[in-house]
Amino acid sequence: QVQLAESGGGLVQAGGSLRLSCVISGRTFSRYSVGWFRQAPGKEREFVVVISLSGGSTYFADSVKGRFTISRDNAKQTVYLQMNSLKPDDTAVYYCAAGSAFGGAPRLYNYWGQGTQVTVSS
Repeated sequence: QVQLAESGGGLVQAGGSLRLSCVISGRTFSRYSVGWFRQAPGKEREFVVVISLSGGSTYFADSVKGRFTISRDNAKQTVYLQMNSLKPDDTAVYYCAAGSAFGGAPRLYNYWGQGTQVTVSS
């Protein structure tokens, strides 16, 4: 029983910032990696970043490298995605997901949140 819930999405202007939160609960929380994905209308789900909950290792997609950061607070069972220098192309529904592997393929993740909308205007 693992559940995730995203929050923090909204409407921002290009160049602005948002911080998304993912609260995760379940018996296997400390063993999992948590990834962020996004999906824009008419496009496939896209990997954004992943973090290991145990060791804190991270891996970013090239499209967000240098603009986004990820962090974890295991005591609060929460993963944060700090998004800076946002672009209109970042507009999408953002999902967090948990799985036992460390990687960018959606198939590696067994549990998904409901998503939160991020809209970046120009």
